[in-house]
Amino acid sequence: MAIEKTYSMIKPDGVANHHIGEIIYRIERAGLTIERMEMGMVTKEQAEQNYAEHKGKPFYDGLVKYITSGPVVKMVISGEGAVAKMRSLMGATDPAKAAPGTIRGDFGLIMDANVIHGSDSVESANREIGIFFN
Repeated sequence: MAIEKTYSMIKPDGVANHHIGEIIYRIERAGLTIERMEMGMVTKEQAEQNYAEHKGKPFYDGLVKYITSGPVVKMVISGEGAVAKMRSLMGATDPAKAAPGTIRGDFGLIMDANVIHGSDSVESANREIGIFFN
């Protein structure tokens, strides 16, 4: 497997519920490296760029409003098969369907507040890293 970079973000609910340390611990325990990390707010413009593929869908406005509602932790993560490893660590998008032991399975509350975002491909990661880390 090749060394890849991926993008991940601990969402406002993960920050507000004090899960940052445990999530970082799980990422590092999986053998991944956090190359860059920053806590801050997502601007409306960044949110609109990141979720552009969902524009016009019924949940789009709520998604933008939610992700800009509080601080997040933005990360560039690298390692062998980083995208797939992060997807596995995160668990299913819907916390109700996420396996116990995954980040969303353990900490996720509802579909709209599912603790963490992660890129679904190397291409998406490159695009998202550009949005959040210029």
